[in-house]
Amino acid sequence: MTRTGRVERVTKETKVLVEIDLDGTGRGEIGTGVGFFDHMLNQIARHGGFDLTVRTEGDLEIDAHHTMEDTALALGEAFAIALGDKAGIRRYGDAVVPMDEVLVQAAVDLSGRPYVVHDEPMDLAPYIGPVYPTSMTRHIFESFGQTARITLHVSVLRAARPGTRPDAHHVVEGQFKALARALRTAVEIDPRSAGAVPSTKGVL
Repeated sequence: MTRTGRVERVTKETKVLVEIDLDGTGRGEIGTGVGFFDHMLNQIARHGGFDLTVRTEGDLEIDAHHTMEDTALALGEAFAIALGDKAGIRRYGDAVVPMDEVLVQAAVDLSGRPYVVHDEPMDLAPYIGPVYPTSMTRHIFESFGQTARITLHVSVLRAARPGTRPDAHHVVEGQFKALARALRTAVEIDPRSAGAVPSTKGVL
């Protein structure tokens, strides 16, 4: 069984190509023009165990919003294609991931129902690197969840040592790593399922 997805998304603002293999080795070939975002997508590939190719050309002369939004939308769509009818998968996945002083929890349900809950500190630095606004993390997850058609909860449980400001890099990277590990579990084939769709409805 091959579980792969490929999406090309072209608008007046961006041109995006995403290819994903859910049963890969964690190889990422990522290029969006937004360095920190590339780093985060590589976390999805490596810690999700996915082979992931992303090539995005966006209107970075305006800002990075359209580039990251459209990439996340295309990634979610490719992920949904790769899942197919979801027969035999575990469906649910969760992870608690530490990154130095930061602790993040992510839980996913490959339910077919897009719903995203996201909690992170309000006092993060506004940017990581020159062009990644920390306010975009929530929107990236919402865009991915919408087209992947999944329920996703991501919560930063601990962000900093007492009396110190959160390290935005660690806070955001911890979230992407936790998401990747939760997705990795959710897409796994459950040997006890006998190939059934994991729902009493018979469809997801």
